[in-house]
Amino acid sequence: MIIKNTEYYGADCKFHYGDIAVAGGVFAESDDSGEVLDGSGCYAIPGLIDIHLHGAAGADVCDAEIGAFEKIAEYEIGNGVTSFCPATLTLAVPTLENVLKTGAGFAALRRENMSELVGFNMEGPFISHKRKGSQNGNYIIPCDAELVDKFVEWSDGLVKIVGLAPEEDPGFEGFIKTVSGKVKVSLAHTDADYDMAVMAFRAGASHVTHLYNAMTGLHHRAPGVVGAAADCENVTAELICDGVHVHPSAVRAAFRLFGAERIVFVSDSLRCTGMADGVYDLGGQNVGKTGNLCTLVSDGNIAGSASDLYTCFRNAVQTMGIPLETAVRCVTTNPARCIGVDDRKGTIRKGNDADLVLLDKQSLTLKAVIKNGKTIKGVQRRSMK
Repeated sequence: MIIKNTEYYGADCKFHYGDIAVAGGVFAESDDSGEVLDGSGCYAIPGLIDIHLHGAAGADVCDAEIGAFEKIAEYEIGNGVTSFCPATLTLAVPTLENVLKTGAGFAALRRENMSELVGFNMEGPFISHKRKGSQNGNYIIPCDAELVDKFVEWSDGLVKIVGLAPEEDPGFEGFIKTVSGKVKVSLAHTDADYDMAVMAFRAGASHVTHLYNAMTGLHHRAPGVVGAAADCENVTAELICDGVHVHPSAVRAAFRLFGAERIVFVSDSLRCTGMADGVYDLGGQNVGKTGNLCTLVSDGNIAGSASDLYTCFRNAVQTMGIPLETAVRCVTTNPARCIGVDDRKGTIRKGNDADLVLLDKQSLTLKAVIKNGKTIKGVQRRSMK
């Protein structure tokens, strides 16, 4: 396949005019198949990668069913997300075992018309009771390095990120040093102050889960997790640009604090994403969806998102003032690097998987999705509404 007459996003994180060649499912120097796709009037960007979502289309990965993973993966590919690293909830360990084993089984299937599962983000169970948000506090447990080894084993090595509230366990530095060579440790749902967060980052933690949310905020005398993460240059930060979780000014501030290379856009989408307004299950708790707002029925806490990553990306560019080239980086190159799949994902370069999205230059509407060099038929911003 040759994709002609397009402006493509290069490995230097800038747009260039030229043709893109695909052969054998990867980006190549040339192709002799004779297939030509006209990309006139389009931007060509790498397939989007969401490293923190729970579900969509009525399904949650914690349903622990192949059918649930299929529904989510089909919805995601229809919205330009060609690879995903779903987040688990804070649940009983045997339940998490089933989720991870089921996810590993789904990943092995490699369905052509679905988004590819490339990892797991363990948002719980090592989190804070005080900052648990919509997570189920009944299943919060102290951090456990041996259990992390089991997570990795059960997932066939797919666990990429493990969340941690360091204040919950005085031995957190030893835990981080033990596991950080196997997984990325992320400060998540934590009440840690600035000093404790810096200690965690110096011990080897290198990521923060949904920046600003479920953590100590940035105050001029108490900079909290946000300030600590900004000061530690090896730390990446997830950011939800759904227009609900983070004010546009705070989104712009995050880029001034962290720089474009350290921000990863995520959706944090729930099973109600793409569904009608109503009440939906989240790990045994009821969540009400009204428009793009999701809240726990019990206490009104914000409980994840009803927006997919493509919508968050467009919001960032069209309503939050984030430059297009920067926003593309935050949904492609940065997430791929964050979870260690940048050797084959996230960049249009020779040898990488030919995962590609075509966007209308004027509106950024989705025009085509290509997965492993094959055009996904009938892509029209899939919605279950």
